[in-house]
Amino acid sequence: MATWLIGEFREKDAVASAIQSLRATGVGDKDMDVFSEEPVEFHKGVLDRPSNMALASVIGAIIFGGGATLLMRAAQYNYAVVTGGMPTFSFWGTGVITYETTMMGAVFSTFGYFLWESGIIRKRDKTAPVPAVPPESICLRIRCAGDAQKQKTILQNAGAKVLP
Repeated sequence: MATWLIGEFREKDAVASAIQSLRATGVGDKDMDVFSEEPVEFHKGVLDRPSNMALASVIGAIIFGGGATLLMRAAQYNYAVVTGGMPTFSFWGTGVITYETTMMGAVFSTFGYFLWESGIIRKRDKTAPVPAVPPESICLRIRCAGDAQKQKTILQNAGAKVLP
């Protein structure tokens, strides 16, 4: 059973300081979450979580576009139509469908990867409390695996009001 600490901050720099201090004591980036009414952008290196969304988008586009082109090619050769000397399969004739399915693949894979990264479609720890964030404040939620009192002290020293 995990213990959770939630610290409420008023300033972004105080949150960044708390994250750096907690990381120095061994708390991982996956054990910390930031909640706010507005997006909070930290400096590079504070709470970096690399994303592969661009790669997922490109791979999805290649798979969908390539798959649609192969299906059109198979259909055109299996159901050959006399075209008066023109080739049975032509990229010029299938270009619009290839383009549209490539874009569809990019959109679907980006949306699916977004759902995956956000945790909506993968199993997550459902016991984690989601804090009620007051206006103009930033909440830092920490999963405590070790000394919770030490982590609570770090939050308080950084200027947080620790929520029960």
